[in-house]
Amino acid sequence: MARQTATKAAMPKKSVRTGGVFLSFAPWIIFGVVAGPSTWEYAALAALIASIALSGKDMLRGRLRVLDMTGIVFFAVLCVLSLALGRGQLVWVETYAQVISNGLVAVVALGSLFADPFTAQYAREQTRREVWDSPVFLHINRVLTAVWGLAFALMTVSTWLAVRHPAQDDWFNWVVPVALLVAAVRFTEWYPESYKARAARAPA
Repeated sequence: MARQTATKAAMPKKSVRTGGVFLSFAPWIIFGVVAGPSTWEYAALAALIASIALSGKDMLRGRLRVLDMTGIVFFAVLCVLSLALGRGQLVWVETYAQVISNGLVAVVALGSLFADPFTAQYAREQTRREVWDSPVFLHINRVLTAVWGLAFALMTVSTWLAVRHPAQDDWFNWVVPVALLVAAVRFTEWYPESYKARAARAPA
């Protein structure tokens, strides 16, 4: 009983807010939607503007999130490349723009598991400092980060298949990625409360 009480006390009220995570993905989604053989430059510029607009206030407060910073650097580099290099030198970007962006998000998300799961950066904004190191908080955010990383890894494969199989472009570029995003959002909404309920019922 004492152990259960302590576990409940250490549980965050909200482990992660879906909206906050999804907003950080918004520039990447914008890029994925707009990017194409003749539009990737505009997609990069739109995504860069969105990245700065969505995270600018937090950066001024010294609150830096790994996914936001990665987006700003990545889209800024693409914008510079579009200005510095000729079209013939950027065929690989035109062809694999979506594959590269999805793959980079997957690498950043999964790589953060070895240091600080990226979803924890959002969850800490909604929880008391004393629960940040609790096993429940850490477990939930590792799982959520792994799910988002896996979703973008699968999106990387899907958009690569779209390049290899143009006849199924709509499926691999749109249907599959959207389904994966919806699944990741739904899981993020469901899993924290489900896991906390199971942890609270666990025997002492």
